[in-house]
Order: sequence, then C-alpha cells, then structure tokens
Amino acid sequence: MKVTIKILIYLLSLSIISCSTESNNQDPEATVTQEKFSERNFLGEFELIDLNNVMTHSSKWNGQYKLINFWATWCAPCRREIPLLNNTQKEYQDMSVQIIGIAVDVLDDVIAYSEEIPFEYPVLVGEEEAIAIAENANIEFIGLPFTMLVDDQNEIIKTHLGEIKEHHIDMLTEVIRGMQRGKISVEEAKIKPVSYTHLTLPTKA
Repeated sequence: MKVTIKILIYLLSLSIISCSTESNNQDPEATVTQEKFSERNFLGEFELIDLNNVMTHSSKWNGQYKLINFWATWCAPCRREIPLLNNTQKEYQDMSVQIIGIAVDVLDDVIAYSEEIPFEYPVLVGEEEAIAIAENANIEFIGLPFTMLVDDQNEIIKTHLGEIKEHHIDMLTEVIRGMQRGKISVEEAKIKPVSYTHLTLPTKA
C-alpha cells in the first residue's frame, strides 16, 4: 500500500528522534523536571478505524482511565512494548482502565502484525489522523513510541516518550489508584515526583 512521501519522511524523523532519545537516557534513577503547567490539556474526541476496518469513536471509553499508546509496526521499541501492555491490560480489568493502541501506520501492515502478535486491547489505525490526536490536545508529538495517561474526565495527566518498561507501568498504576481512591488530585498527579527519566507532564511551547 502506498504511503505519501510526506508521511514517510515524517515517520522516519520520528523514529530517529525516538531512538536518539532512548539511547541518551539510560539512567533509570534520573528524576523528571517538576515543572507545573498552568494550561490543562484535554483529549478531544476522535474517530479512527479499528482492525476490522470499522470506524470507532473515542466516546466508547468515556468515563474510564485510558493509557493511549502511539506506535507503529516498523518501530522496534514499539513492538517490544506490546507483551507488557497486553499483560497490563489483563491486570487493569478490575480498575476501569483501558489501554488503547493507536498505530501511526497503514491498516494492512497492522492487521498482518496482529496476526503474529495478538492484542489484548483495542488498536486503532491512522496516519495524519493519528498524529493529529496528540497535536489537537496541545501535545508536542515528536517521536514513537509515545504514551499518554488520560483520566476519566479526558484530562491528560502524564505523557511518555520512548519505550514503556515495567517500572513505568508500576508508577502509572500507583498514580491511577491514588486518583481513583481520591488520595491524589489531578494537580498532585501531574507533579507527583517520579524516579524515571521520560515520564513528564504534557506541554507544548
């Protein structure tokens, strides 16, 4: 299937930036900058096709916490995340948390990949439309894989550039449980100190 030259160039640039980011941040104990942002970022409603080529609306998951993972079949760190995300979705069943994969890719390639590695969570597919989801939420989208935590009111709580590891999931789970139990406010969740490099607050200059 043909992909426009514009998309190919953009995707290649995303891959290069993500790989360089990952290789330059190897210290798992580095602390994230505790900057407080005055602007609140909300995830707008969107529609993308699923693996059955059916248009799916994001309102399907309203009222739930969402871990939205942007990825692509050609992205090695993205592919490495999938087994962990599959296991995490099983653990999240009782927490009203939905993982959603958004492939910045072409449908045929994603379907072929899903036949090799089944997904335990819904996967939507788009090209410019997928990138626009983050940009419309005022998020600077600069690489893959890219993950955002969205609360039950569709407010973006945290974003992550690079491969999600088990310790990131542990931290995110702690934040989600704290918010669901009323022990952590949205503001506290956004500035909650973490001991991992990439987990940050959403922002766009």
